[in-house]
Amino acid sequence: MTVRGHEGPGGPTVPTPVNQGGQGRVMTLAGTLAAAETAAPVESLDVVARMLKEHLGAASVSFLITDFTGGSVVRLGAAGSVDTDEPARRITLRGTLYDDVIRTQRPSVEDKGEGALVRVVAPVTNRGDAIGLLELFLPAVPDAETMREVGETAHALAYIVIANRSFTDVYQWGRRTTPLSLAAEIQHRLLPASLACEAAQFAVAGALEPADHVGGDTFDYVIDRDTVQLSVTDAMGHDVDAALLATLLVGALRRARRAGADLAEQARQADRAMREHGRHSYVTGQLLRISLIDGTTEFINAGHPWPLRMRNGEVQEITPKIDMPFGFLTPHTYRVQSLDLQPGDRLVMLTDGMLERNANSLDLSHLIVRTSALHPREAARTLIGAIVDANHGHLQDDATVMCLDWHGVDQSERDANTGADLTDASAPSRTRRMNSAQ
Repeated sequence: MTVRGHEGPGGPTVPTPVNQGGQGRVMTLAGTLAAAETAAPVESLDVVARMLKEHLGAASVSFLITDFTGGSVVRLGAAGSVDTDEPARRITLRGTLYDDVIRTQRPSVEDKGEGALVRVVAPVTNRGDAIGLLELFLPAVPDAETMREVGETAHALAYIVIANRSFTDVYQWGRRTTPLSLAAEIQHRLLPASLACEAAQFAVAGALEPADHVGGDTFDYVIDRDTVQLSVTDAMGHDVDAALLATLLVGALRRARRAGADLAEQARQADRAMREHGRHSYVTGQLLRISLIDGTTEFINAGHPWPLRMRNGEVQEITPKIDMPFGFLTPHTYRVQSLDLQPGDRLVMLTDGMLERNANSLDLSHLIVRTSALHPREAARTLIGAIVDANHGHLQDDATVMCLDWHGVDQSERDANTGADLTDASAPSRTRRMNSAQ
């Protein structure tokens, strides 16, 4: 989606903004969405980029999409320039301006002085899911009205990407900075379309780092009118066999859930599917269901590592009763238990890849406390990154984390801007504190 101005001998020639002197039209959110809708799915971002370039006199406008790992971004080229035979060229986030904007969810304005173009980077996010970044190079420091328009356009871009990514592989291509194996392709298709979500009562995010030989981890969540449901599962084995078991298990859970089954029935149907079709293999898992009406919780542990809960700056391992993994042939049942979850708590559900081998050298409880001020999205990525670093980039088993911040049922509204004041171009970046108890 990169659109550039004409370049002369001395560098980019900045066009005159069409909205100066009363020319041009006001760029509205509705107009942006309408323009994108008229374009082909692969060209919708290019249309928006051209609109911004003409309206604001930008020398260039780009969209950068986050990759699967959340550790880098990829600048999508103009329509027709995508070469799917090679991995996308990624920009590592750590320590960059892009990293700061994604982490804080606040736009950044970089002014290098007289004669230089001003860089504006804004988050492209929907309900806590950091989809990517909008980057512009402008002829002058933007005023509050310009920043408002940039913010609205960035918000619109999130919806445009979500609406169009089911019609084209361009966005999938942009998220693949390394080629995926067949097992990894299957595994990624089992994950929720958005890896993070915010609501008034909670914020949740998941992160998964596949092993060198995919280990069959998955996570899932869904929000209904009165509940939020989460699951973390870990299939036996590696590679395609593990990915197929994970597909069977996740399909059974989703089918039961979408048919209105309660948590116990979801577990029973998943277990039956594994026994009938799993070829004597098994899957461990945790199922969690929280009422958005009164905050009551239901929890099933099927042979899975215990979750961790942070409350008032202290981390405690929750030790529920453990039932058999899904698929064991010996007779067994699944007990629906209750979890003590209070407003301000952070709940971390994980797989055994977070606990094995070199991961034992990490103090997970300490790291959870250290990341308490971060959004669950950033906290989950930090935890996964620490495990990858401890294993020198090569995991023997998949590592998966789901991080849930529970705000409580008394919360009735959320900030659609996720804490970012897009009209204040001069405000310093800051980390939004999502854990209300810290």
